[in-house]
Amino acid sequence: MSKIRHEPQAPTRVQDLAAGQGIDAHRHDDHQIVYAGAGVLAVTTDAGTWVAPGTRALWVPAGTVHAHRAHGHLELHLVGLPADDNPLGLTAPTVLAVSPLLRELIRAYTRSPEDAGPERRRLLAVLRDQLRAAPQQPLRLPTPADPRLAAVCALVHDAPADPRTLAALGVATGTGERTLSRLFRAEFGMTFPQWRTQSRLYHALRMLADDVPVTTVAHRCGWSSASAFIDVFRRCFGCTPGAYQRNQRQMAGLDGTLPATRPL
Repeated sequence: MSKIRHEPQAPTRVQDLAAGQGIDAHRHDDHQIVYAGAGVLAVTTDAGTWVAPGTRALWVPAGTVHAHRAHGHLELHLVGLPADDNPLGLTAPTVLAVSPLLRELIRAYTRSPEDAGPERRRLLAVLRDQLRAAPQQPLRLPTPADPRLAAVCALVHDAPADPRTLAALGVATGTGERTLSRLFRAEFGMTFPQWRTQSRLYHALRMLADDVPVTTVAHRCGWSSASAFIDVFRRCFGCTPGAYQRNQRQMAGLDGTLPATRPL
């Protein structure tokens, strides 16, 4: 991440990004909550990439260098909090589950960032309470440090439908299966199958944001069937991929309805 911008204050606002558009590497002296009202947001730091669909928000601690990337049309909601106001007590980027109440609080709070009235202050107090109650959801792709691990991760990430086992990938990259298994646990705190599922979900979210059919997504991301993909997606995000896509269309106003995040 070269040419890192320094923005002392983390903004509170709503910002639209077209598919593929990004915000380059920068850091704030404040904390920030990042939420995708529509589309899928990928936030990258030196430690890895965090993925935040509409059912997730990302906590970015003060001082963290990060860059944004939109997948699908992105409605980006940003909430800045002073460095001495850390309701979560977290010092690393973290994905949080977003309840319907927290979602509406974020939307409402980011609509009028210039408002400093008592009602908005009360809104922020409730938002902070809901943040503290939000479960953490570890959906990220960590950046490998060991070059042997990086080689395997690159093969899988570049071809999510690749069915090869860790042993076969080890043969392709010249590293033993036992060594790679140890590296996955030591660096990522997860097994190879767990990491591959995270990688496939990352690709799946990007494709769903581009309105790729669910069955096609399942095939391109390496699931044996659409039903297997749907089961994993539901367990991770609390809804089916089809329901997720319909909700995303509604949020973006692509189904003939008014966008849900736009005030009338």
